[in-house]
Parts: sequence; structure tokens; C-alpha cells
Amino acid sequence: MVAKKPRIVIIGAGMAGLTAANKLYTTLASNDSIELCVVEGGTRIGGRINTKEFCGDRIELGATWIHGIKKSPIHKIAREISSLRSDKAWECMDGFMDEPVTVAEGGYEINPSIVKPVSSFFDKLMDFAQGKGSEGLSNEEIEFFHRNGVQGRVSIGCFLRQGLDAYGCLMKCPKELKGYGNWNGKSLDEAIFAIHENTQRTYTAAGDLLTLDYKAESEYRMFPGEEITIGKGYTSIIEFLASVLPAGSIQLGRKVMKIEWQPENHQLLETENGHDFRPVKLNFSDGSVMWADHVIVTVSLGVLKSGTRENSGMFDPPLPDFKTQAISRLGFGVVNKLFLELSHPNRFPFLQMAFHRSNSEFRNHKIPWWMRKTAYMCPIYGKSSVLISWFAGKEALELESLDDEEIIDGVSTTISSFLNHNSHESCNGKVNSMESCDGREFEFSKVLKSQWGNNPLFLGSYSYVAVGSSGEDLDTMAMPLPKHGNLGSSSCHPLQILFAGEATHRTHYSTTHGAYFSGLREANRLLRHYHLSEV
Repeated sequence: MVAKKPRIVIIGAGMAGLTAANKLYTTLASNDSIELCVVEGGTRIGGRINTKEFCGDRIELGATWIHGIKKSPIHKIAREISSLRSDKAWECMDGFMDEPVTVAEGGYEINPSIVKPVSSFFDKLMDFAQGKGSEGLSNEEIEFFHRNGVQGRVSIGCFLRQGLDAYGCLMKCPKELKGYGNWNGKSLDEAIFAIHENTQRTYTAAGDLLTLDYKAESEYRMFPGEEITIGKGYTSIIEFLASVLPAGSIQLGRKVMKIEWQPENHQLLETENGHDFRPVKLNFSDGSVMWADHVIVTVSLGVLKSGTRENSGMFDPPLPDFKTQAISRLGFGVVNKLFLELSHPNRFPFLQMAFHRSNSEFRNHKIPWWMRKTAYMCPIYGKSSVLISWFAGKEALELESLDDEEIIDGVSTTISSFLNHNSHESCNGKVNSMESCDGREFEFSKVLKSQWGNNPLFLGSYSYVAVGSSGEDLDTMAMPLPKHGNLGSSSCHPLQILFAGEATHRTHYSTTHGAYFSGLREANRLLRHYHLSEV
């Protein structure tokens, strides 16, 4: 047999895959000790990072935020390559997000004295669920949280609903208000609370917060400091990571259909063209094959869920039960972004929308159901003619199925119900502060939407810890296969399949920096295995 250098194949050219490739290549380029290849099923690099241009502005169809700039590796890279700012207008969400205008269905601007206590209470609920302690809470609130928040395995949705039920008693807010048409104090509180619940759905990708595990929420971590977007686009980070790799090492349009591997005590029957065996065989959609010593799988949890269902055939032999059970238990949701261009450059507010319940007799029946859990709509920066809105769960999937005309019609009907309010006054007796914003004045000319749910390369947006799952399942996701093995053993070649991606990081799942950390983790695992690096 002819000895060959170890071959590492990375499946997926997103953040995790390119981080791993970057680390391996920059560490090993000087000694040329391995073969490295990245195979990507799509026609571009980036994965769930996809920076585009829309109506002259730079926007993000996928990953958008750096979640905390202190100690963030993404922020560090963006700063070093001067990507944080740009001369070209971008989706910067600058400042005015902190002063939203909250309007109830029918066009009633809600006085901040009503909005702020509900919003503050919701934030306290989430802080408590996330293990941030009881600072700033009243004794009544602390008693409530301890009575309702730590009893057994419950969902975030259940905990929040318990909080809303207790809100009136704890805050001693008025139940009846004048100047809001068919709205009363209780229904306004519920609608404001729902705004924050729906925002949480897009944060977590849990289409229904009743499926989001309560106990795991306290393990999730964000970096401290400001949350920002990247002026030159998230793709600039991806392009930087890929820039060190030699030409030809990233192969686009190479969709892997089956991964054949050798579990413990499996006798190897095939070799590659008379050379020393490579234990993993990749089968591509075009009928070609590739052999590897190690494969780093960075596909989404959605693809893994689809690929590990009975008779799917993505892995041969199938993954062991401990791995498939973790994949099955974890949650993976759909979040989509909608961008619309205003036909005329009217000033549009940061609009928070408080909807009637879907079964309320007072709801506007012309507003489509898929708009009713949209928390807000606003320009991507203060003077932009491009508006943005976020959708999660079944509403996000429905958005993917609609054509541009249906979307424009649904959004226009909704906006008219909220901003066509010239006849209304706020409850403090002053003329509505948005009197210059008439919903009838806003017309839309172009639409752009993300479509992560039905894209076969992703089948969703990002992961969450579902009820019935736990942080241990995220750790299990990161475990390589086979579980045991020794270098040089023909019966059990070690580290054949390694797993990276945001769904394999216990505390930073769902984020780009979680994907980044996971790529480093698996690259370092292989470097240690070959005694090529101490890092």
C-alpha cells in the first residue's frame, strides 16, 4: 500500500466550516501535512450568512447581529478588517429602535405610561428565566417568580403566561381606559405583552414559546456590550475566513447525499485505488464519490433532522441512537425577514404593533393571519425607504409561499389599520404624535424575503433547546464518531465524523459566534489528534 497524507473534508462553507478550514490551513500550511477540502452544496459560500443589496441598501437575509461586542470573536474580526462601518448605506438599525411608537390595532397610539410597565415586567421575567438574579425586583415579584418559575420542567411560554396572569395584581394597573375604542386596560396589556413574546419567537426561532425549555434558558450566554450590525456585511467575515485557503479548496455545487463510515468493530472492505484505506466515503448528488480520513459535518440541525429520519440514508450505517435522539429532541425553527421598499420617501416610524387576539370580535378581519404575530415594522435606518419586519414559525413558512403582490396587499392592509388614525387621540388628551403618518400614504413597490424553511440546504434558521431536550443534547451533538478508536487501528479509525455548527455549542447555540467557536473546536480536535498544535 502507498501511504498518503490524511485527508480532511469539511461539509458546508458557512461560518463553522470556514472557521475550521481557516484554522487548519493557517496552522498546517507551513508543513503541508494534510489534504484539506471544503465541499458546499450551494452556489455560494456563507451558509446562513447572506448579505445582499436591496434598493441601494446593504441588507442581511440571514445572520444580522453581533450579539455583544465585548469578547466577541466576530466583532474582533470585523474590527481588524475594517468592516464595522461602511460608506454604503446598510441595515444598521440606528438608535431610534430605542424609542418605538406602539400602536394598537385600529390606529390608537398607546401612551408610554401603559407600554413601559408591561415592557419592563416582561424584561424582568426573561432576566429571571435567564438566571440574571432578582436585582430591581419588588418583594411581590420575587415571591411570584420563585413560586412559579422553578417548579419542574416548564416552558418559557408557560412561565410568561403565568407572569401575564399575575401582572394586574402585581402592578396594580387600571383595568379600564378611555380613548382606545374597543380596547380596555387588560386587552392592551395582553397585546403589549404579546409584542415582546413575538419578538422572543424571532430571537429563539421557537415558533411557539410553549416548546422552548425553561431550565435551559439560564445556560444561554450573550457577550456583554452593545449589539450591532456589520457595515460592510456579514459576508465580509466569511470572505476573510475563506481568503487564506488556496484556489480550488472550496468546491461549490457539491451536495453530499450519503456519508458512509466505519463504526467500532467494523471490518474495512474497500480501499481507494490501492492506497491505504480512508474510512469515510462521501457520495455526491452528481454520482461522484470522495474518500476521507476525517469529515467535519457542519450542515444545519434541520438537515440533520431530515437526514436521520428512518430510511433517509444520509448516514450509512445510521448514526448511533444517542446521537439521533439528541438531534430529534432539540428544536430547530424558521425565522424569515421581510424587506419592502416604500414607493415614496415618507418618514416611517419604528412601529410596534399591538394586535387584537386572533379570536377577538374586534379584530380587523382584513388583516391576514400571517401578519398578526409580527412585532414591528421599521426602516433599516432612520432615513431609509426600505422597511424590515421579522416572522417566525408557521407565519414565516407562510410568508415563503406568498407572491410579492399578496405580501404587499397584506402588509398595506395591516399598516392602514395601524397608521390611519387621524381621527384618534391618545389618552392624555393630546393629538396623536404620529398625525403626519397616514397609513394610506404608504405604498410599496418592491419585496425581498428570506426563505430558510423550504431551502433544502438548511430546512430552517437556527436551533433552540426544546421542552424535553437539554443542554446535554447540545454537548451530545458535538461528540465525534466513533466514540472510541486508536490511530493505526484498521477496525476503528478514530474521529471519522466530527460535528460543528451553532447547534453543537451548549451556551452560544443559534449564533454566528457559536458556529465560529464550534469550528475552532473541531479543528483543534484534529490538530491535537495529529500532535500538530497545542492550541
